[in-house]
Amino acid sequence: MNTLILGSGGREHALAWKIAQSHHCNQLFIAPGNPGMASLGTLVNIGTHDFEGIKTFCLTNKIDVLVVGPEEPLVNGIYDFMERAKTENGWKGFVVGPSKEAAQLEGSKAFSKKFMNRNNIPTAAYAEFTKENFEDGIAYIKQHNLPIVLKADGLAAGKGVVISETHEDALAVFEEMIINQQFGKASSKVVIEAFLKGIEVSVFVLTNGVDYQVIGHAKDYKRIGEGDTGLNTGGMGCVTPVPFMDDAFMQKVEERIIVPTVKGLAKEGLVYNGFIFFGLMNVEGNPEVIEYNCRMGDPETEVVMPRLETDLLSLFAAMDNGTLEDANINFADGYFATVVAVSGGYPGDYKKNIPITGLENSLPASSLLFQAGTKQNEDTIVTNGGRVLTVTSKGHSIKEAVEQSISVLKDIHFEGINYRKDIGYEFN
Repeated sequence: MNTLILGSGGREHALAWKIAQSHHCNQLFIAPGNPGMASLGTLVNIGTHDFEGIKTFCLTNKIDVLVVGPEEPLVNGIYDFMERAKTENGWKGFVVGPSKEAAQLEGSKAFSKKFMNRNNIPTAAYAEFTKENFEDGIAYIKQHNLPIVLKADGLAAGKGVVISETHEDALAVFEEMIINQQFGKASSKVVIEAFLKGIEVSVFVLTNGVDYQVIGHAKDYKRIGEGDTGLNTGGMGCVTPVPFMDDAFMQKVEERIIVPTVKGLAKEGLVYNGFIFFGLMNVEGNPEVIEYNCRMGDPETEVVMPRLETDLLSLFAAMDNGTLEDANINFADGYFATVVAVSGGYPGDYKKNIPITGLENSLPASSLLFQAGTKQNEDTIVTNGGRVLTVTSKGHSIKEAVEQSISVLKDIHFEGINYRKDIGYEFN
């Protein structure tokens, strides 16, 4: 199968690494990709929002599978656009991703909350507010139990969620989001919800809207500082398998959350052919949904893909042809840990175009290096984002896997490099 991956981060590098191993993979293209992916496939200079350019490339190169990495093209309707290309232009391939309407599960916090309530999926109690009922929101916050969670309704690059410990802080955040439009249109509506106390985990599913397969789970570490302190980021590292995600807990996740979600998609006519990322909270042994994402996570993909032994392209084909229910999912033994190297100053302001050295070092057999925020500058690879690199390693324990990833990063350098050395600390 000829495959085109959209995106340029660590998630897409990990997907490209996995797909390139498939015996079903004929030609692999990545648009726009990054220098780390150049050895896996052909980099194509097309932006993820250039739907016309993507369509033309898919038709010209007879692309069988279009894998959409980031959320924005999905929320903006790339699936629907390419479905029209089948009838209007004779495209023969398929998209891994949901329709525009179904992608609102990620694109709108209010949409997803209503969907969960309609389908009796456990989640925190909530209310939603806009500029029109701003004063009602103030009153709601003042009487709400603490801590209190405020979420920008739309896409905010993983930074639109704030947990406030005081009513004063919550009121200030609420005003900043709605009145001062902190996240633009994304925070024109704000969802306020009860704080769920527990341990956050993620479960990843591939579905065709009728059947599904669980392809992995992970625990992500969002805070910039060790001991889970400081500002939220897009993710500083993650581990899998998570020790408390045993068969009993996963059975609850499937029965209470995954099955009613997939049945809800079918019942409500939401077309879905792709990944569902279930952001969960383990509340005293019971899973509740914090959020849905309509694609794989980053950096979770970087641990989920190395652990997944099943051929990913064969799973995509099964999703498309209706045989997903019969697929066998196999996982590698051992533990996997990803550690993310970020630019100095991230998640605030940071410099770009800083040369990176050490990428040419040979890696241990138990480690993989995925590039994220990088670009080629003549003969040098330089930084091009907040999250620059991820290293994933396998070990007999989480501690061993984390230590292996850190040992690899010690030999890679760029000015301001920063990474957490305590990923997986609570499982040591």
